[in-house]
Amino acid sequence: MDQAVTTKSSSAPASEPRILTIRNRPVLLDSDLAAIYGVETKALNRAVKRNAERFPEEFVFILEPQEVASLRRQIGTLKTGRGQHRKYLPYVFSEHGALMASTVINSPRAVSMSIYIIRAFIKMREDLAANAAILKRLAEIDKSLLLHDSALRDIYQKLRPLLEPPPLPPKPEIGFHVRSQQPKDR
Repeated sequence: MDQAVTTKSSSAPASEPRILTIRNRPVLLDSDLAAIYGVETKALNRAVKRNAERFPEEFVFILEPQEVASLRRQIGTLKTGRGQHRKYLPYVFSEHGALMASTVINSPRAVSMSIYIIRAFIKMREDLAANAAILKRLAEIDKSLLLHDSALRDIYQKLRPLLEPPPLPPKPEIGFHVRSQQPKDR
């Protein structure tokens, strides 16, 4: 089971949230969300566990080990030193989950940053909609090009005999030739 994990942009500035696409859904990692809200990742995860009834499956879910491995390959380097790596599989939050997380974290920054996160998700949706419109237009152009291609092919087939050089006239025969003449009726 190979899950697709893609990042929004590899050159995204640090001030922008890293929105990932996991299981065909735009999500934020718990560590990124915790950094935005200004709390530790374990404090965020603890608050989510304490308020599990506020976080249905479509708001937050735990990554599978294969997804974590794929994500780790994309992110690259690991931190060095003892105790620097996660013991548990990370949570990922959808747009609504990130907003709900701001309500369970008692941090003034969490409230102000929730608006920031919602705007980032809205911008991502607008970008996807613009891409979809561009793809639709390209499909229309492709269809019209195919129609034009077949029309041009028909025209070429009709013009082809006109483009070929005319047949050479028969060469005159050399030598004496007797043509048989038919007797004329008198």
